[in-house]
Amino acid sequence: MKLIGIVDTTFARYDMASSAIDELYKTGTGFEIKRYTVPGIKDTPVAALRLFSEYNCDLVMAFGMPGPMPVDKMSAQIASTGLMEVQLKTMKHILEVFVHEDEAKDDRELAWLCDNRSREHAVNAYYLLFEPDKLTENAGSGLRQGFEDRGPVNSGSSGHKH
Repeated sequence: MKLIGIVDTTFARYDMASSAIDELYKTGTGFEIKRYTVPGIKDTPVAALRLFSEYNCDLVMAFGMPGPMPVDKMSAQIASTGLMEVQLKTMKHILEVFVHEDEAKDDRELAWLCDNRSREHAVNAYYLLFEPDKLTENAGSGLRQGFEDRGPVNSGSSGHKH
């Protein structure tokens, strides 16, 4: 039985973890979930480390919603760097699922984006643990989590003109 750690924050304006958990259970079986909620995005690295060291999680999903201000962007970068350090220290994957508040034009689109990105990353988490060949099948295909996929550049769908 695999253990998937979920880190989320009270600062976020959407419960992305619940969307991901719902999608994980729709995708497959063979895992349990340990959820750990922290106040803010800069608290996610230590929460992820604790999920690995104290609970022996096989993978962690870290959810956060940075605000639109420059200080929020800086906090997101600090958290992201911390999560990367935890990955390197533990040699285990952390899927960083951040949705910046200013990625969406309004609250309705923001809620849709949070739900969609969380669900798509949940499928990625499942594939990393149980079906890694599914990820390899999609290598170089321009998949995006949240908004529309871009597609591979060799299909002529990149949108770039020279």
